[in-house]
Amino acid sequence: MLKDISGQTVPKVTFNLRKNDQWQAVTSDDIFKGKTVVVFSLPGAFTPTCSSTHLPRYNELANVFKQNGVDDIVCLSVNDTFVMNAWAESQEANNITLIPDGNGEFTDGMGMLVEKKDLGFGKRSWRYSMLVKDGVIEKMFIEPDVPGDPFEVSDADTMLNYINPNQKKQEAISMFTKPNCPFCKKAKALLSEKGLDFEEIMMGSQASLTSLKAISGRDTVPQIFIGGKHIGGSDDLANYFA
Repeated sequence: MLKDISGQTVPKVTFNLRKNDQWQAVTSDDIFKGKTVVVFSLPGAFTPTCSSTHLPRYNELANVFKQNGVDDIVCLSVNDTFVMNAWAESQEANNITLIPDGNGEFTDGMGMLVEKKDLGFGKRSWRYSMLVKDGVIEKMFIEPDVPGDPFEVSDADTMLNYINPNQKKQEAISMFTKPNCPFCKKAKALLSEKGLDFEEIMMGSQASLTSLKAISGRDTVPQIFIGGKHIGGSDDLANYFA
């Protein structure tokens, strides 16, 4: 039976990671000792909800968590290190530390190891999140014990709201750019000056001119979008803030 163990210390486990073609042993103390860490655990890398929502939102809000005293965000799953490394690369999850609990030892110690034999998964982690301070679990958000794969409370926004209910969330910002574009550089500098995070979409490698025209109706860069609204180029951005 799933159980909230807030107030207890995290399990003492050694994880086997593969970094730069070398094996590396990472302990629970390496991850948690003397730190404030947000952990979210999920059934498996590359699975739909995990890839479309759970991990991307934590990655998107990572800087906001850090502004609120969180030292690291850890994604944990009962997968091997090669799978977790490949998933991190495919998700471009540069703001998240992905930890493979391949033997399920940490998950079992948390009381979150569940049977997914009906899906051919074997034993996997139940979906949950927790706030850990110096190895002690302060708060857990455990998905309800119902059939399927519920995703209601272990999300990034719920955790951030617990840490700081008054935190204002930044609207999503995306910008189409080209290399060596002075107007793109000007727009990026303005966003950075405002302390705003943004996603840069590089023309050629990540998007085509056809895509730019279809989305913005223009064929020049930069083209900036904030909260789903098309702002325009660098001068338009300056006017938007003015």
